Amino acid sequence: MPFIGNQPALSYTSFAKQDFTTSATTTYTLDNPVANANELALFINNVRQEPTTAYSANSNILTLTEATSVGDDMYCVYLGKAVQTVNPPNASVGTSQLVDGAVTSAKLGTNVGGKVLQAQTFVTNGNSSSTTSTSYVNTENTISITPISSNSKILDFADHTVAISNGSSNCRIDIRIHETTTSTSVTDKRYVGGDGTGGHSRLNYQFGLSGGFTNSSTAQKTFKVQVRKADGNTAETGNIFLNWYTNSLHTMMAIEVQA
Repeated sequence: MPFIGNQPALSYTSFAKQDFTTSATTTYTLDNPVANANELALFINNVRQEPTTAYSANSNILTLTEATSVGDDMYCVYLGKAVQTVNPPNASVGTSQLVDGAVTSAKLGTNVGGKVLQAQTFVTNGNSSSTTSTSYVNTENTISITPISSNSKILDFADHTVAISNGSSNCRIDIRIHETTTSTSVTDKRYVGGDGTGGHSRLNYQFGLSGGFTNSSTAQKTFKVQVRKADGNTAETGNIFLNWYTNSLHTMMAIEVQA
């Protein structure tokens, strides 16, 4: 039904206030127009002045009956100008006013340090392949992530199995997580010594790798697990078998965290 007054809603009211820079004068300009002096509460040096006696007001002009002095503290409150809003005033809401779970991850924004922005995972059973390369070669463990923020950290984790054939008396392995776009290694180089002469057809090694990548753009980043014969040693023989144990899982995870 029709009504007179404010829209029915929870409202918060405050009154506009104006501070004046005083001088030896009786006339000042108001920020908001008024009909008369009764719409203003005027204070000089924290003493409230009497409307129509100490001052008059019309439209945007405030006129005093006695001139102020330089340095006087003068301000007015617009009694006829109440500012209402359905939003609570700044700094007025405490934790007790928030419903549990009401603040979602999206409302935290992307600039909150330590916030997890996203996580990507990769899982494979692996296909058996081998290498004798003294340069890093890619395994099937690979993961791509497109950063949400250009100022973030990407944490990388990988679980990987490789095997050394017994064709080598001492075939050692370097293994790493490598970001291909920027050609950056995000783990310390991992090393293992292997001796395949002890009656074993293959020596199997399970690696857990982790490292952090400092991001500087929102361009897609691709991380790969790479292996090679240790330190590019051409004197060592035998094969390194990648993704060994085809019935076991090899995993990678990339987690973007706001810096």
